[in-house]
Amino acid sequence: MFESLIVTGLKNFLVCPAILYEAALIEFFENSSVKDGMVVSTIKGTVVEIPEEVFAAMFELPREGLTDFSEVPKDLVFDARSLFSISKEQVSISCLKKELKIEYRLLHDILAKTIFVKAGSLDAVTRERFMLMTAITFDVRVNWNSLLFGILKEMVTPDSRQAKGYAIQICVLLKNIPGLELGESRAFC
Repeated sequence: MFESLIVTGLKNFLVCPAILYEAALIEFFENSSVKDGMVVSTIKGTVVEIPEEVFAAMFELPREGLTDFSEVPKDLVFDARSLFSISKEQVSISCLKKELKIEYRLLHDILAKTIFVKAGSLDAVTRERFMLMTAITFDVRVNWNSLLFGILKEMVTPDSRQAKGYAIQICVLLKNIPGLELGESRAFC
C-alpha cells in the first residue's frame, strides 16, 4: 500500500531525510499563520514564507488532478465499496475500519497518520479518506500539492483542530531557506 502511494507522486514527500530541528520546528508552529495564501512564520527573528509553488517544487508534488474528492467517478466508488469490503456486502463510504480488507485498513492508516495527520481514534473511515483511497486504488490523478498544502495551512491556522504534523517535511523546507539558522539537529527515528 505504501508503494501505491509512492507511485502517485508522493515519493519525495513521504521519503525524505529524517532530520529534525526540534527548537526551530516548535518556533515555526508558535509563530505561524496563513497570509495571502502562504504559510508565514518567524524563526530566530527571520521571516519564513512558504508559498504553495515552493512547497510543490521541494517535494516534486503533482499539481494536476482531483482537488475535490466528490469528483471521484461514481462507478469507481461503487466498485471500491465491494473491493474494500471484508464481507460480501458493500461497505458504506463512511464505515468502520474493521469492515475493510486488511490491505485497505493499512492504506487508511497510512493516509490518516501520514497525510491527514489524524489525532485520536483511527477506527472510523471518513468519506474524504474513502474517496481518496478509491482514487489511489483506481489510479485517478490527485493534485497532491493542493491537498497537502491545504492541510499544512490548516495546521498553522490559529484555533484549527488540525493536528500539527509534517515535522520532517517542514524541517526539509526550513533547511533550504538561505540564511536561516536552525540550530541543533537530530536524526528522527
